[in-house]
Amino acid sequence: MADEAAEQTPVSPECAEDSVSNWPAVQYDVSPYKTYHFFHQFRTNESNPNNFLKGVKWSPDGSCFLTCNEDNTLRVFSLPYNDIGGPDAPTSTPDSDSYGPNVVVSEGESAYDYCWYPYMSASNPDLCVFATSNRDHPIHLWDANSGQLRCTYRAYDAMDEITAAFSIGFNPGGNKIFAGYNKAIRIFDVHRPGRDFEQHSTVLGNKEGQSGIISSIAFSPTSSGMLAAGSYNQTTAIYREDNMELLYVLHGQEGGVTQVQFSKDGNYLYTGGRKDPYVICWDIRKTVDIVYKLYRSTEGTNQRIQFDIEPLGRYLGTGGQDGLVHIYNLQTGEWVSSFQAALDTVNGFGFHPFLPMAATSSGHRRYIAIDDSEEDKTLSGDENCVSIWSFYSSGGGDAVEGVTDVSN
Repeated sequence: MADEAAEQTPVSPECAEDSVSNWPAVQYDVSPYKTYHFFHQFRTNESNPNNFLKGVKWSPDGSCFLTCNEDNTLRVFSLPYNDIGGPDAPTSTPDSDSYGPNVVVSEGESAYDYCWYPYMSASNPDLCVFATSNRDHPIHLWDANSGQLRCTYRAYDAMDEITAAFSIGFNPGGNKIFAGYNKAIRIFDVHRPGRDFEQHSTVLGNKEGQSGIISSIAFSPTSSGMLAAGSYNQTTAIYREDNMELLYVLHGQEGGVTQVQFSKDGNYLYTGGRKDPYVICWDIRKTVDIVYKLYRSTEGTNQRIQFDIEPLGRYLGTGGQDGLVHIYNLQTGEWVSSFQAALDTVNGFGFHPFLPMAATSSGHRRYIAIDDSEEDKTLSGDENCVSIWSFYSSGGGDAVEGVTDVSN
């Protein structure tokens, strides 16, 4: 896979060609409709309400999406395509899942983070991989077609014991894995699995820099060579990718930073935190002031609540505890609309890479009293679930032809 990756460029399905330039005028002020829905397979059994979802991520080529569960299980779902290049209409009823996963991967411990290989393409099996990091385990690279473990990347502490990465991310070139640890970032060469890595302390000799656990990593989509790292000590730092030089540190998040994401032009950075009700927009060319804040309901949860930016870079969507997905205009920072995505915390949200669709995941830890009845433990189909949504286009028709609404 590593040799292939060095020679590959990003590949998408045929329907993704010129996708950004042909992106339809999506009506984000109109609530989308539910295209696919999944909930049965995320229940261990009816009396186990704590097998909640922890997020959902589209593959870079848009052919499938990856879910992560509290029961240490990750599932890969392919998006079924029809003859005209759009998703097939669902065949399920509202009381059942739209379809099952293609691959199920079981980890030994709780997942800290997971990510797709940036050049993942369904047309090239060698590149169909994703990485995971789990408690007390090394970084695993999984085959998204077979569910087999390809290789591992291991970091050791001063006691020569394996230490787990709290966050992981492939660099834009796809030849390195950057992993966040306590006060350190370790860099693994994708071509060389094992225990070889570069280590960079995020705390400088004069005790300045970025302390705490590095909880999230993101790379600029442009050729600027910058990466952002969020920390649970409520700071976000900007580094140079080539030599890990610390450029500056951003302060302003009310809780530990759980996600960082650059704008499509690389000029702005968006950060979200634990128990912090705002996604903050920073102009990384002027780091003193915050550009604006985008509200979401996260004040009462320690969960990572995902947000995402649509392919044209004009709108941002984010979940929250209220079960709503809020859409914001990034040019003005103004709220556009919201829609009810679930009946519990929406912790995962992601725009499709080239279709006017989005994925949401929901769930949270439930504490059941001993005297609660079995009836009270049963969850509805709109809790601990994954949904695929289709947006409407400005032409008045469905954004994706040949797909019907399964919400009714």
